[in-house]
Amino acid sequence: MTETAAWQEWQESWDRQQEWYMPDREERFRVMLDTVEAVAGPEPSVLDLACGTGTITDRLLRRFPGARATGVDIDPALLTIAGGHFAGDDRVELVTADLTDPSWTDALPHRSYDAVLTATALHWLDTEPLRVLYGRVHGVLRDGGVFLNADHMTDESTPRLNAAAEAFHATRQERERAGGALDWPNWWTKVAADPVLAEPARRRFAMLGDPRSPDGAHRADRPTTTRWHLDALREQGFAEARQVWCSHSDALVAALR
Repeated sequence: MTETAAWQEWQESWDRQQEWYMPDREERFRVMLDTVEAVAGPEPSVLDLACGTGTITDRLLRRFPGARATGVDIDPALLTIAGGHFAGDDRVELVTADLTDPSWTDALPHRSYDAVLTATALHWLDTEPLRVLYGRVHGVLRDGGVFLNADHMTDESTPRLNAAAEAFHATRQERERAGGALDWPNWWTKVAADPVLAEPARRRFAMLGDPRSPDGAHRADRPTTTRWHLDALREQGFAEARQVWCSHSDALVAALR
């Protein structure tokens, strides 16, 4: 297998693992990029926030070959995969930065962006750090630029519908697990066993915790409702904020500077 094919295989492995949790994952990306094109046109300058392996950037460049992207993350293992995948592509710049550090924007190669995009990442942040981050995102967008966040957000007004959908979702997951689908801990076990990724994975585990163990990722001090996110975005100076897509457990919110 060539090196390029190996990185592509890791990208696809990441996608399959994430789809085990979110079978409608590609639909949210489609709506996200539709919104980017509607606001910024077909050649946007994009900040891929908490970019991981570069999932959003990969889809962005396939749809908009004239786009440019900056990916920012702190995870050395996921950034290693992203770096391998985008090697030689001068449309992509990758930055290592901690989004809870108030100075993280100083590491960015550009002062402003047409769009800031993120997916299934910011739920790791507690309420106040996330509120602060939304303010920093506002600061790196050009006037009229758009921020899109697809993440775990619920509508608490429909508890019975939510419970029914969760039960259906859990049954599907068990069926697919029996068929060999990898979940989050098992995917990281595979990463740690790879000779090229073992060292970045070790650093990731030391810095951020071992994802193969329970980590309290959904503590009560982390926001869970779409309403909270929309209110926080408006509080941080965004002129408009609304939901543009949702499933039973996730939503995509858009905010315009």
